[in-house]
Amino acid sequence: MRNIVLTNVTQYCGPGALEQLIKSGASVLCHDPSFADCASRENFEREHSVVALGGQTPEEIFAESIRRAGTVDAIVSNDVYPITCNDIEAIPLEDLRATFEAVVLFPIRLTQAFLPSFKARRSGAFVFVTSARETRPEPGFAVPTSLRAATTAFAKALAKEAAPFGVQANVVAPNYLYSEMYYPRARFIDDPAGRASIAEKVPFGRLGQPEEAGALIAFFASGASPFTTGQVVYFTGGWP
Repeated sequence: MRNIVLTNVTQYCGPGALEQLIKSGASVLCHDPSFADCASRENFEREHSVVALGGQTPEEIFAESIRRAGTVDAIVSNDVYPITCNDIEAIPLEDLRATFEAVVLFPIRLTQAFLPSFKARRSGAFVFVTSARETRPEPGFAVPTSLRAATTAFAKALAKEAAPFGVQANVVAPNYLYSEMYYPRARFIDDPAGRASIAEKVPFGRLGQPEEAGALIAFFASGASPFTTGQVVYFTGGWP
C-alpha cells in the first residue's frame, strides 16, 4: 500500500483527489488548515478512514507523516489561495506576498522536506496541482497567473534534477474545475447564466468535476508509469 500525502484536502482538487486515491488503495495522509482544530481533524479521520495531520507547516507535515506512516511514497501538493482581480499597477503587495507563500513557497518547502528521503530510496513521486491560467493570461489576474506558472516551472526543474534518483515530478494544471473557492456551485452550476458563460468558453460545455481531476492526480501519484516525469497536463475540457 502506497502512503500518499495530500495537502488542502477539503479545497480545490483535494476532495476529488482523496476519493480517487482511496479508490486506488492508497493510504492517504491529509493536510488541511481546518485540521489545526483537533475536533475537525478527528471527525475527518472517522468519516474518511484516513490520517488527518495536525501539522500546518511543510516541516511539521513531513515530521508527522514519517512518524505516523514510516515512509511516504508520493506527495500531492494541492495548493490554494483566494483570487482577487486587480490591474497590475494596483496589486496590493500583501496579496502578492500571501499568494506567493501559499502557492510557490509552500510546495517548494514541502519538496525540500521530502526529497532527501525519496532520493535515498530512489523512488517517489511529486504531483503539483497548479493552474492552466498561464496558457491564456486574463487582464486583472497577473498574480495567480504568474505565481502558478512559477510552481509549474519549479516542478519541471525538479523533474530534471530528481530523475537520476528515480523520483518523478509532474503537474496537473486545471482551469474551469468546480471548486467552492474558484468556481462555486451557486454561480457556475446552479445559475443558468453561469452555466451558459462556462459553455461559451469550455469546449466540453461544463465545469470539470473534482473526481475527474482526482483520477489524473491518482495516476501520477501511483508510480505506475515511473518513466513519466516533467509533464504538465492541462485539465481544462479543451480550453483554451
